[in-house]
Amino acid sequence: MAAQRRSLIQSHQSWTDDLPLCQMCGVGTAPNCVYSPDGKGTQSHPNEDGHLRFRGEDGCFLYGVFNGYDGGRVANFASQCLTAELLLGQLKSSHTDADVRRILTQAFDVVEKSYFETIDDALAEKAHLSNYVLPHNELSPQSQKVQERLKDLEQEVSGGATAAVALILNNKLYIANVGTNRVLLCKSSSDGQNQVLQIGRPHSTDNEDELQRLTALGVDAARVRQAGQIAGQSSTRRLGDYRVKFNYSDIDTLSAAKAKPIIAEPEIHGSQSLDSVTGFLLLMSEGLINALESAHGPEQANQEIVAMVAAELALQNSLEAVAQSVVERVMRVHHDVYVSGRQRATHCSRHEDMTLLIRTLNYPLADGALTPTQGGRIYPVSVPYSNSQSTSKTSVTLSLVMPSQNTLTNGTNTASTLEEGTPTPGSQSPTATLQSTNTQTQSSSSSSGDGSLFRQRGSQAAQPDETGRVPPYVDFTQFYRLWGGDHCDSQSTQGGLGPQ
Repeated sequence: MAAQRRSLIQSHQSWTDDLPLCQMCGVGTAPNCVYSPDGKGTQSHPNEDGHLRFRGEDGCFLYGVFNGYDGGRVANFASQCLTAELLLGQLKSSHTDADVRRILTQAFDVVEKSYFETIDDALAEKAHLSNYVLPHNELSPQSQKVQERLKDLEQEVSGGATAAVALILNNKLYIANVGTNRVLLCKSSSDGQNQVLQIGRPHSTDNEDELQRLTALGVDAARVRQAGQIAGQSSTRRLGDYRVKFNYSDIDTLSAAKAKPIIAEPEIHGSQSLDSVTGFLLLMSEGLINALESAHGPEQANQEIVAMVAAELALQNSLEAVAQSVVERVMRVHHDVYVSGRQRATHCSRHEDMTLLIRTLNYPLADGALTPTQGGRIYPVSVPYSNSQSTSKTSVTLSLVMPSQNTLTNGTNTASTLEEGTPTPGSQSPTATLQSTNTQTQSSSSSSGDGSLFRQRGSQAAQPDETGRVPPYVDFTQFYRLWGGDHCDSQSTQGGLGPQ
């Protein structure tokens, strides 16, 4: 079995090619980037993230985001193996919550053990060759070959991944988390507000529960907190990474542990009923959330990412496009802060790979991203904003367009769309006005002035006159009159502006 798994992972074949993809979700990705002083970015290593999004039987859906490091082998392996351990008949609609939690925990255990089986031979060869390593000043040609082979083996077996997995069964949500990815559930209320819920805390060196777990094993939690990392990573739970799983006694901060301190056991949350829930579920790799927190601070990161998602959902008619647009917005925010030279620029010299998975829950998508004059409907969306003079963030109400059966003519409503009552859940506007004690909302109009500059036009498109021209959308007569009054002297000597 180990040989079969090793052959599959080396040939890049998938164990889950025949499983149907879920069409109710979208995924956006971006590679890592390091900025030069002039603001240009370069990718420092291949993308190491992974994800899964499959639809099983009995109303079962499985989603996951994996943040790989020191290579993408573990992330890729976990995304395939975990799917095979959960969606090939293991989960049934008759299972209780306890059954589902047990199956999820067992699946993570099998994934890790199966991965280590694939590198058993490489680890054995590495241990064997280590006995032949000589000091650098005594290297012979044969020893040089041994050193080169050891380097290749180390690259082959190193690396790990963190994972955030969401399972929907019987319309109930279960979250299984290992490490430092993030899961957000956004629920839209009947009054159009979005309630943001972070499910679980990251398993990191500043998580009090994790520090207590390490303390019970004999580890000095104060040293771990001060170091901020364990073998180069902030996570205290990981998949793979043989160094901290088998050689933890050689790691200074873990050397006193009485048992394996870095584990792959997931923390399970759920079930949570999704009946009558309107909103969306977000699974984010650590690189995405870290980029946003580096740019704007951690205080409002959850609200900001949800506002971005809601804004794009109001504009896009494809979940894939929504997810990719949000990832690109985070990239721009991160880059703009770096090139601005402001206070947080020093935190934004680089970012890791980013992955965002969006799963909608009875949430409407835009219908072709219609503009107002094409019959779209305008809804306000509160989007966090940070100006160049201050690091504090406020919310600015933007006008976003959603499809409607009512028609709009030149920015004015023929059927009073904005003054209507709050839409019902079935036709609810995907606003992103977020409840937060740290966010102030500025009220800004979606139009400028009273619209007197715009000519009143009928519902039919204007027809060309005898010269082949159509009447203009904007009447500049008042502008030219005011301009002429203020500049009559200059116009008399230099020639006036406006129609002659």
